[in-house]
Order: sequence, then C-alpha cells, then structure tokens
Amino acid sequence: MRISSVLYSIRQGLKNIRRNLLFSLASIGTIVSCLFIFSVFYCVIVNFRTAMTELENTVTISVFFDEGISEENIQLIGSQLRTREEIKTMEFVSADQAWEEFAKENYDDYEAAMEAFAGDNPLKDSASYKITLKDLSTQANFVTYLKSLQGVRKVLSSEITASGISALNSVVTYASIGIIIILLLVSVFLISNTITIGITVRKEEIAIMKLIGATNFFVRAPFIVEGVVIGLVGSMIPLVLVYYMYDNVVKYIIGRFKIVANLFEFVPVGDIFGILIPVSAAVGIGLGLVGSILTTRKHLKV
Repeated sequence: MRISSVLYSIRQGLKNIRRNLLFSLASIGTIVSCLFIFSVFYCVIVNFRTAMTELENTVTISVFFDEGISEENIQLIGSQLRTREEIKTMEFVSADQAWEEFAKENYDDYEAAMEAFAGDNPLKDSASYKITLKDLSTQANFVTYLKSLQGVRKVLSSEITASGISALNSVVTYASIGIIIILLLVSVFLISNTITIGITVRKEEIAIMKLIGATNFFVRAPFIVEGVVIGLVGSMIPLVLVYYMYDNVVKYIIGRFKIVANLFEFVPVGDIFGILIPVSAAVGIGLGLVGSILTTRKHLKV
C-alpha cells in the first residue's frame, strides 16, 4: 500500500471509532476489565509462585544411613543421588553438624550442652543428606527410589505437605487460565459487534469502493486499524491502574504488617511489569486484530 492509502486507512479507522463511540467505549471497557483482572491475576500468581518456591525449599527429604557405614559408601550414595534430575539442592549434614543444630534448638545454654557431651556425640549415627526437589509432585516416586538404595536406613519426608502444595498450585493455575480465557472471548465478541456496526454504517460506501476497483485489503484496513486502536487503548489503561495499585498495596502491607514482610518477599514491581507490559499490549492488540479480521471476513465478503 502507498503512504496515502495507509494514512487514509488510519483516518477512517479513527472516524469509525468516533462514529460508534458508545460501542467503541464498551469494547475498550471490556478489554480494560479483562486485562485489569488478567494483570491482577498475574501479580497474584507471580507472588504466589514465589511464595510456593520458598515453601518448596523448606520441604526437605532427609536420607539417613545404616549404622557404622563408611565415609566411602556415604560418598557413593551421594554420587548416585547427584545423577538424579529431580533434585534441586542436596546438602550433606554430618553427625557433628546435626548435634550442633539439635543443641541450639533444644537447649537454653547451648555451650554448656556442648561441653557436657564433649567427645560423646549422642547423634553419632545421624549423618544425612538433605534434599529438595524441583517438583514436589515427584516426591513419592523419589522417596521409593531412595529407600531402595543399599546403605540407606531411613528416609524422612512430608508427603502431605508436598501433595498439598502441588494440588494448590494446580487449582490456582487452572482457575486463572479458565477465567482469563472467558474474558478474552467476551472481549473479542464486543470488538466484533463494534466493527459490525461500523461496516453497516459504511455499507454503501464500501460497495462503491468495490465497484471502482478497491482491493480487499484497502476495504478491510480501516476496520483493522479500528480494532487495533481499541485493543491498544484498552491494554494501556489497566497497566497504569495496576502499576499504582500494586506499588501502593505492597508498600501498605510491608509498612502495616511487619510479620508479612519478614515471612514473605514480594516480587519487585519492575520485574512484574517488565513482562506484563509487552504481554498486555500484545494481548490487547491481538484481541482487536482478531476481532476485526473475523468480523470483516464474515460481513464484508470481499
């Protein structure tokens, strides 16, 4: 297309928006609502996933060895475990380390307890590997594997916690996807209605354009511009709203509830919107583009 044709399409697309202002505002409002909820869900999900990751890191599997096992066999078991893809982190805890941690947690006078048992470690057979997994849903199978290893006396794990975290992750993920899909479909429907009205208003003009040899793309272009503009405007408004809302809510929670700030670290606003801005813009423009193309293809028949 020539530059003049491009400018014509842009002008006509903007005119269509003004002519059908009520429906255009309805379409923009729907996209704003859709992407506002999407953005809020995204902020919640990102922080939720961060919290789940931190929680998953606290769910450890402890592998204890047979009494009297040699250091060589312990290292051999460690070598076998390091080949497993399920493992996220693995730490060796010696019997002395285990006793020191136990004493710190259970005795008021830690140093006195250490002196009283000097040279006689009551947890001398408590050396272990502490393991965290990349995916807690694999814990049951991994624990079964650990118990099958020669030299392993006992495996401690929390199956209830692991299954609960995995189930919660799945529920939140599927619920969010379902709500977002419904909102996107509603947005496409309203944009389609707006453009249909624009086509009806310009029906005679379009027929004349076709008679004098206008190409299919030349006729469709103004409506595509209309849909893209509606989608772009609708995507920018919720980003501004959610940005200030998220920033203020996080500051309020951190300032008002100190315990939350100590237990949980919110994802920085820059990290969230570094992804959310291009995604929202792409979704908004995509909705407008899809809505306009589907509608023109159905009603123009050019």
